Amino acid sequence: MDIETQYNQALDYLYSFVDYSLKHSSELAKADFNLDRMFALMKSLGNPQTKYPIIHVAGTKGKGSTSALCAAGLQAAGYMTGLYTSPHLEDFVERIRINGEPISHEQMVELVDEIKPHVAKIEKLTTFEITTALAFMAFAKYGATAAVFEVGLGGRLDATNVVTPKVSVITSLSYDHMAVLGNTLALIAGEKAGIIKPGVPVVSSPQKDEALQVLLRVASERNSDITLVGRDVEFERVDSSLSGQRLKVEGRLSAVNGPLSIVELHIPLLGAHQIENAATAYAALKVSGIPITDEQIKLGFSQVQWRARFEVARVEPPVIFDSAHNQDSFEKLRETLDEYFPGKKVYLIFGASEDKNIPGMFAEMKPKIQKIIITRADHPRALSVEHISGLADQAGAGWEAVVPVKDALRRALELSAKDGSIVLSAGSMFVTAEVMREWKLLNESTELE
Repeated sequence: MDIETQYNQALDYLYSFVDYSLKHSSELAKADFNLDRMFALMKSLGNPQTKYPIIHVAGTKGKGSTSALCAAGLQAAGYMTGLYTSPHLEDFVERIRINGEPISHEQMVELVDEIKPHVAKIEKLTTFEITTALAFMAFAKYGATAAVFEVGLGGRLDATNVVTPKVSVITSLSYDHMAVLGNTLALIAGEKAGIIKPGVPVVSSPQKDEALQVLLRVASERNSDITLVGRDVEFERVDSSLSGQRLKVEGRLSAVNGPLSIVELHIPLLGAHQIENAATAYAALKVSGIPITDEQIKLGFSQVQWRARFEVARVEPPVIFDSAHNQDSFEKLRETLDEYFPGKKVYLIFGASEDKNIPGMFAEMKPKIQKIIITRADHPRALSVEHISGLADQAGAGWEAVVPVKDALRRALELSAKDGSIVLSAGSMFVTAEVMREWKLLNESTELE
């Protein structure tokens, strides 16, 4: 049997378990999340998560970018670096990377074969729990000497929370997944603060006061030193263009009353919020106790790659892929558009999952919208175009519905060709992933002509 057939069978096996990413929010709210199954599975596997130092990253926004920056720094410092994130854009193995590269289909098949007898002994494991265990195994098996784990959902009961990391990182907190995490910032912060371990240092991005009070209380209860970016670590943007941004970071990070660190960093990621993520990642690396120099961090950050985060695929007329999917991230997206493409309107290719605050997203983006191209990803939690179009009407935004996603991209490009407006995909990672795939195919077919 060829490797691709085996790989697809391995994915079929993983998806044969309960996959909460495909479930409606009402089912998610009733889900039996606890860490007992995960601890039992880890023990059966010989606790691979203890074999290398780990940086653990939770948050509502910025956790993926911050994780990617931490991993890029570690890799530049010579560590064989594991990076575990979710969801994937094009291929499932993107979730489990070593030194920036997804593990191979062959390795995935090998790992799934290895985990099956262990999974068989434990009832009610979920797809995400098994995938997380595969990442812990992969990094131990293939020689990782450091790893970064991004939380899937929340923190306290997330499958990744079986680790005792070198540092716990909490990025910007805002409203998302309220059916599961709670409908106040304090409740959401309580779930995210669940990754704080006794005596393990914590680094937090700047937070609204309601969330910050919870993080400070939990850190104090667990005797964990907390470093707050924006208070203990100051940062400012030095300059910015479409080719990247420079920032200055300063703070005492090595020890109490240690020397003041002042460093200038360059990142290819765009938008003011990425400056904050870079400052958070820098602080996390320094506080972790994993040996790394400022020069190594500089090199790593300058080379970081993290797709679908204000990714400018074409400058004129602009085509941009983004993963914004709540009101707060749409506000950041609008500010970034104003900065890099002032005065330009957008054709917004938009789809969303059912638990999202769509009126809030439209309200943030309305000043920029030329027209919304409403579409639907091939995903069970994706909202119907009829539902979204009703919300677009309420927002007073012009729209048209185009399904499938590939036709939505073609329509947006056709409109943009006439007036030079930006083609922007955002609102759903699943829609943006499909748009990116189609964009790649369109460009490949153009090159062949």
